[in-house]
Amino acid sequence: MESAHLLSGSKKRVKIHPHTVTAKYATQTPYSPQPGIHTHFPQPGDEGYDDAPSFEDFGSFLEETSDRKRLTESKRWPLTLFDSKDKDAAHKLQATGGAEGSELGTKAVKGSGKGVGEQLASFGEASVSASRLTWLGLLGAALAHGCLITLTRLASERFSLGPLFLLLVRSVIQLLSVAVPLHRAENPFGPEGYRLRLLCYGIAYSLSLCCAYSSLTFVSSENGSTTWRLATTALSATLAFLLLEEKLGLADGITLAAGLCGLGLVLLPTADESYEDAPVDPVTFWRGAFGWSLSALAGLWMALALVGYRSLKDRVGVGTALFTVSWTGCLLTPATMILLQEGWSWPMSLPAWGLVLGLVACSIAAFLGMTHALTRLHPALVSASQSLEVPVAMLLHLALLPLTPTAPEVVGNVMIMLSVGWLVAMKLLPSRGAGRRQREEYEEILDSPIK
Repeated sequence: MESAHLLSGSKKRVKIHPHTVTAKYATQTPYSPQPGIHTHFPQPGDEGYDDAPSFEDFGSFLEETSDRKRLTESKRWPLTLFDSKDKDAAHKLQATGGAEGSELGTKAVKGSGKGVGEQLASFGEASVSASRLTWLGLLGAALAHGCLITLTRLASERFSLGPLFLLLVRSVIQLLSVAVPLHRAENPFGPEGYRLRLLCYGIAYSLSLCCAYSSLTFVSSENGSTTWRLATTALSATLAFLLLEEKLGLADGITLAAGLCGLGLVLLPTADESYEDAPVDPVTFWRGAFGWSLSALAGLWMALALVGYRSLKDRVGVGTALFTVSWTGCLLTPATMILLQEGWSWPMSLPAWGLVLGLVACSIAAFLGMTHALTRLHPALVSASQSLEVPVAMLLHLALLPLTPTAPEVVGNVMIMLSVGWLVAMKLLPSRGAGRRQREEYEEILDSPIK
């Protein structure tokens, strides 16, 4: 078996025998096999096996070859989406001074135990700081979602504004987010090679919003949002495992199950909704069933959207994702309004416009918090943290309309708050054993001959 490799006019011909490899380099004339030129690579257990070059040596040789560099660098863009000139300069400096940097780095790392401890402390502080910001954004997003539910209900009851009309206004105003990718000199429709996946993400997210807002016409906002969140959390955990092979830990799974149980308790029908003694109107029954189905379908689409952006987190920024959701929503929302024959309603007063603008601000804040968290956390954990929107919406509703909640609603909301609080505590509070074990593993890596 023969193979030929061409690099800037030089030819390499390799002839592989069952037990030996014959190789020779020629610049112009083709190679003809000559007897006696054989290179035997020692096998494990043979004498001189430890002195044989490793695969890392061959890889570094190929990287340092000028022809290989020319071929790879000629295919690079001068400024890619996530790289910058500073990174390229740093890469060149690292390539030129790699030997000196590695020696100095080894000496600095192997200095003293105190240096290792300081490094671990700095790594831990940076990680905890980023985690705190992420979870703070998630809790803010949950608060914004709770306000969004309440504002949507107020707009429907007091100003007769349809849910889909509110969604359309929200999508149109959010089109201004195109300024973010344009300011960063990025393509607002995503990087090349990922635009189809970004389009699927935007369609899934917009379909989820259309189904969720459409369900508010048939069921109450509390039941619709709770069903939407329950389906999103359960399905995002399943889809992340099937599509991304991301698993949840045991503690996370238990906390997630407790939150889902709390959502289930909130959904238990009250005495007025049980219809035990009165005959059920078939039209009312099927309208309710259709609303519940739309809420569950919204959860499925949202789970697909969360998992989809999780796979694009290194390629697509939050601003580009918001613009994608906005322009796909501008296309799908009018189609949904025509399909469901929802009438056009326009705000006729200043308070109505203020409520609409507040709704848009809450939706943008919630989207930014959730989407940023997806770059660091499991989609199911992101959705589970948003379950806090249900207690927030209930408290705001009780503040506006003093009503007595049922016992299952109280117990369910308490379970939701406890599960989210426990989840945040597990992620942010460091354990004593984890730091000691991390230090031992780090020192073992430093002392190991394999770096």
